[in-house]
Amino acid sequence: MSKEQQKSLFDSFDDESLDKSPHDDVAADEGNGVSTADMGDHIPAHERHGPLTDMVDHNFLEYASYVICERAIPNLADGLKPVQRRIMHSLQEKDDGRFIKVANVVGHSMQYHPHGDASIGDALVNLTNKRYLIEGQGNFGNIFTGDGAAASRYIECRLTELARQELFNKRLTDTIASYDGRNREPVTLPSKLPLLLMLGAEGIAVGLSTSILPHNFIELLRAQIEIIHETKKSPAKLNVLPDFQTGGMMDVGEYNKGFGRIKVRARINKVGDHKLLITELPCGQTTELVIRSIEDAVKKKKVPVKTINDFTAEKVEIEIVLSPDSNHDKAIQKLYAFTKCETTLSSSIVVISNGRPVEMNTSQVLRTNVKQLLSILKRELNLRKHDLLEEFHSKSLIQIFVENRIYKKIEECKTYSAVVDAVAKGLEPFRGQLKRDISKKDIEMLLGVRIKRISRFDINKNRKDIEAILSELEKVEKHLSNIKSYAVKYLKKLINNYGPVYPRCTSIETFKAPDKRKLTANELTINLDTEKGFLGYNAKGDPKLQCSSLDKLLILKNDGTFVVMPPPETYYVDDKLLWCGFYNRDLEFMAVYSEWGVTHIKRFKVGGVIMNSDYAYIPKNAKLLLFCADLPQKLYVKYTATKRQRISQQTFDPGQVRVKSLKANGIQLTSKEVARIGTKPGRWWDKKIKSPQGILL
Repeated sequence: MSKEQQKSLFDSFDDESLDKSPHDDVAADEGNGVSTADMGDHIPAHERHGPLTDMVDHNFLEYASYVICERAIPNLADGLKPVQRRIMHSLQEKDDGRFIKVANVVGHSMQYHPHGDASIGDALVNLTNKRYLIEGQGNFGNIFTGDGAAASRYIECRLTELARQELFNKRLTDTIASYDGRNREPVTLPSKLPLLLMLGAEGIAVGLSTSILPHNFIELLRAQIEIIHETKKSPAKLNVLPDFQTGGMMDVGEYNKGFGRIKVRARINKVGDHKLLITELPCGQTTELVIRSIEDAVKKKKVPVKTINDFTAEKVEIEIVLSPDSNHDKAIQKLYAFTKCETTLSSSIVVISNGRPVEMNTSQVLRTNVKQLLSILKRELNLRKHDLLEEFHSKSLIQIFVENRIYKKIEECKTYSAVVDAVAKGLEPFRGQLKRDISKKDIEMLLGVRIKRISRFDINKNRKDIEAILSELEKVEKHLSNIKSYAVKYLKKLINNYGPVYPRCTSIETFKAPDKRKLTANELTINLDTEKGFLGYNAKGDPKLQCSSLDKLLILKNDGTFVVMPPPETYYVDDKLLWCGFYNRDLEFMAVYSEWGVTHIKRFKVGGVIMNSDYAYIPKNAKLLLFCADLPQKLYVKYTATKRQRISQQTFDPGQVRVKSLKANGIQLTSKEVARIGTKPGRWWDKKIKSPQGILL
């Protein structure tokens, strides 16, 4: 904080305010209907808090606006972030058609850029790898493998012909002072290209971010032609889609004109009986990342891969050798499901327009680009018209001056003003041949013509030059009268020149999401080790079930508890395991238990649970007598023999019991002591005696 800010801060507190209790103002407001309980010991957020708060708010807003407008978010006008614009401006200033050391370009850019050389160098390499604007020579890294570029002193770059011709025009460029005031830099470049969607952009600022996916250059130009040709009856059907240098395949069903997401996949080809070959990558992935994800999936036994070989150089070539018993199609589906061979990219277009961050879709961006293109083309034509008129005026004056020997009239003039008057008087009869009045600068130009030029003046050649100027001037005026037609010709010329250079790399397809559970249905075998009491896919023992690592297992134990968990590697159940299967909240079970000498029966649903937490399905102090995963038709109950006992055994219909929630208590089955209970009559069941049907209430 500066001394002036400190002084203003402390001057705002007078002696009276320092002696006053912070509760005095609150108490004073009680008579006006303001309660101290409502106010508390703080100033309400909606009221002014003082100079320190104002200073913090001001500084934060300054910082936020700087990050948004001067660092992270591209400008709609030329599609560039400030550092990219400064790099392009520096390259144009140093451009002589030959390659320039990147270190020299970085150093030149630093006179405009307030940050260090690292950020400039990284941005330059990134722009070079996007191909459109900068041509590189040397090691600029590899977008397929993720290898970094060489040091800036070892690599060279220059503007591409596309950038050189379509991105710069000093006469149409507005400039401002650089950060230190020593130089001038462009506000935006007069770009005639839809660079924002061509290049794409990623940026995180304060409170907002942007994610713009790159699109195909030629398709954008065709969309611009559609916009120019559109009418109310036939509006342009704009459906420009992303395109990535890494190729691959994409599903754009949820793209929504730049406010959605797309799924991108690697291109996997079948080679031989047990081999696959990855030849194209999804955007944002490198060969290293893809191979690492495949290796992780192999460790988890999700993909049947034996070995992986990376032969990538100028093109992607990852060879995958499958297990002998694997299926090609199923293996490919598993690679898409469990590795980075398939990823999802989100898109949200936020740009700087007229100094403010704005959300736009691809159609709005393109329409703005078309308006800018028409405006720039019109301004360029007007500049050319002005230059042609000046050239015509100059050549016509020289021809009149020489052909009519007006220079002879100045031989007897003794003063400079007399010379000027003599030339002006001599030109007066010929004003009808000119397109504007003669100025003093014109006369000074004529007086500067050398005798050598006069003696060698070729009137016929000069007349041909004037005719060529008038012919071009006529074309320029024709283009100005129909600027849209001229713009379409301009765009078609670009398509013809660059169409073969920038074909679509990413194919558009529709993906069916792989069913991960189905692909891994028999991935794991859950075994029960009865000797050591362990359950899991790494336990040695009898197999209980086959499942997917994505499944949830329900494990019920005879101590009256159960747990829901992912398939365990090893889980200690001792000798308490009753049932193990797939979890479903609608599963129904039946339990018979005794508590305080009374036997209860309970039918319950598992319901919603928290993973890896123990739950009780019978009371804590109860003893489990019978558990059934399926509802039996009858229950056979044998009672302990006692004196004067009339009924020694009974049958019950468990279907009479209503299904309740997990925490509900069971209903009474009997108050007699139960000796045996089962779902079928065993040897202990006496078929000779009468067994009345029990009633369940």
